[in-house]
Amino acid sequence: MIISKKAIAALTAATVLSLTLGAQSFAADSSFKDIGNVSGKDKINALKQRGLIKGISDTQFLPGGTVTTAQGVQFISGGLQLSLAAIDFNKAPKISTIFPKIKDTAWYAEAFVNAHFNGVDIPADIDPAKPITKELFTSLLVQAVEKAGNLPMINIVPADIADADALNPSYQGSIQRSLKYKINTLDATGKFNPKSQITRAEAAVMLFNALDYLKSVSDGDSITK
Repeated sequence: MIISKKAIAALTAATVLSLTLGAQSFAADSSFKDIGNVSGKDKINALKQRGLIKGISDTQFLPGGTVTTAQGVQFISGGLQLSLAAIDFNKAPKISTIFPKIKDTAWYAEAFVNAHFNGVDIPADIDPAKPITKELFTSLLVQAVEKAGNLPMINIVPADIADADALNPSYQGSIQRSLKYKINTLDATGKFNPKSQITRAEAAVMLFNALDYLKSVSDGDSITK
C-alpha cells in the first residue's frame, strides 16, 4: 500500500471540511432527552446534530454507559470521518488478518479498518469487547487527530499529573498532548485517572474537544499556544 502526499492532503481537506458543519443550528427535536444533567450535554448534542455520533435511539444516548473498545474506536473513526477514500489498495483489506480477535462481519470492523489505515496504532491483540480505559481512548483519539489534521510534532512543557506513576509509559506522550490540545483536563486533585473506564458521555465530550481543536488549527490558531 502506498499513501501519497496528495492522498494525505485530500484526507486532511475532507476532515477539515467536515468540521464546518458545526455551525448549523439545532432543530427543536434534535437533542438527546436523557442528558439533561450531564456535564457537556451541549457538546454531545452538537455531535448528534452534525451526524457524528448516534445514541441507542434517536432520543436516548445512555450517557453513563461504559464504552467498549469497539465502541471507542467507532467514536473516533466515525467522529473524525476516517475513511479509505484517499488510500489505494492492491487488494481490499480484511480486518481479521490485522486484528485476529475481530471478525470481518463485525459491525465495528469498518471502524477498525479505517482507523488502522489512517495511521492510528491499535494493538493487534486488542479485545473489542473489553471496556476501554481513559488512557487508551486518549492515545487512539490523539493519534487520529494528529493524522487527520496532519499536525506537526510539538514540544510542550509536561503538565504535572498527580497520578503520573499510574500511566502506561506508551501513552504518556499522547496524554500530555491531549492536555495541551484541551481534549482532556485533570480532575480537581490533579489526577488523570488513566485506568478508569470512560462513559459514553466522557468519550463524546473528548471527541468534541478534539474536533474543536482541529477546527481552531484550521482557522489559523497557533498549535503552540
